[in-house]
Amino acid sequence: MRISAKHALASASMLGAGVLAAALSTAAPATAAPTWAPAGTAKIHPGTMMYTEGAQCTANFVYTDAAGTVYVGYAAHCAGTGSSTDTDGCQTQSLPLGTKVTFNEGGSLVSEGTQVGSGTLAYSSWNAMRAAGETDPNTCAYNDLALVKVDAADVSKVNPSVPFWGGPTGIDTDGTAAGDRVYTYGNSSLRAGLSPLSPHTGISLGDQAADGGWSHPLYTVTPGIPGDSGSGFLSADGSAIGVLSTLGLAPLPASNNIGDLAKELAYANSHGMSGVSLVNGTEPFSPIL
Repeated sequence: MRISAKHALASASMLGAGVLAAALSTAAPATAAPTWAPAGTAKIHPGTMMYTEGAQCTANFVYTDAAGTVYVGYAAHCAGTGSSTDTDGCQTQSLPLGTKVTFNEGGSLVSEGTQVGSGTLAYSSWNAMRAAGETDPNTCAYNDLALVKVDAADVSKVNPSVPFWGGPTGIDTDGTAAGDRVYTYGNSSLRAGLSPLSPHTGISLGDQAADGGWSHPLYTVTPGIPGDSGSGFLSADGSAIGVLSTLGLAPLPASNNIGDLAKELAYANSHGMSGVSLVNGTEPFSPIL
């Protein structure tokens, strides 16, 4: 356990300086922070294509835990084994933890492109909710986050900055209001490698009280498409709002529904993970399109 200076002085008076010195010498060393690749050359970052047994999704953000383990997030449904229309994570089966996930660039309809790294599925909210017997309908519908542990050999290829936009600058905790501007970077193989179509903006449709803060419906000028699932959304100050989960039919056709990232991370840290937190980008957020 970590010993503060105040506790050290108290211990010295009771146990003696020699005993205290021995205790301090056996304390666990602090975990070194990962060294990130330069943003301009990193192969693994928010927006990277991720493949799980042939299914392609988009990375949202980079995360670490208290031990310094590096994770990349995408949507839990990306590892689901049901149909593409299944959205209830409490009822739909998923691939097991430990499943291999690859990081790729240049994927298209005819090819998965070039593999630039790999990892293993370390957490799935869908698996966690079924194991916990979750019954809250909003949690089941919108808690859609999975974390992939980056292989040790590939951690040096990671940078946490969002391409084009920069950031994130932290996690949004106060939701969105109708008309708030949002920013995202989707990387679907359906775009055939046309990267200018990846960064896009949109506006919030206003949070709905009925869903308990779990979802943020919004509309983008170029809506999310299959393969964009899992991509992250940023607020006007660069805070990470949430993760693209589904395309909605209402209130506007092709609107997007994103799960609230703060709630998703809190659920992860109370259902199998420990101390997982968002990593801020190394590049400043620049909301100019």
